[in-house]
Amino acid sequence: MFRPLRPIRPVRVMRPVGAPLVRGLVVGGAAYAAGRSAAGRRQGELDQNEAIAQLQAQQAQQAQQAGPPVPAAVPAGAQAGAQAGAQAGAPDIADKLSDLGRLAQQGLLTPEEFATAKARLLGV
Repeated sequence: MFRPLRPIRPVRVMRPVGAPLVRGLVVGGAAYAAGRSAAGRRQGELDQNEAIAQLQAQQAQQAQQAGPPVPAAVPAGAQAGAQAGAQAGAPDIADKLSDLGRLAQQGLLTPEEFATAKARLLGV
């Protein structure tokens, strides 16, 4: 009347072998490396921003301690010409520096290129 039950066979798990396994390892390794690289860049930018903030604070503190700059003995005509040139060129230089900063933030300029261009603009 009743049929005897068959023993339950274990289910075989198919493990990937060969190309699928290698492909998974390569894709996973590349994703891991890309994530690690991005995290390193982010940390580098944070460290750089912190260093810049510290330097700016240090420069502001030094400027407060030094007081107003003492003008050197310059002939009156040369001083007036220098002030007129500085007033006319100041917005232009500021605009160029802000453009350079924007390019550096976008990653189009390396920090070394930015420093070189800034020094050239400022005449240092």
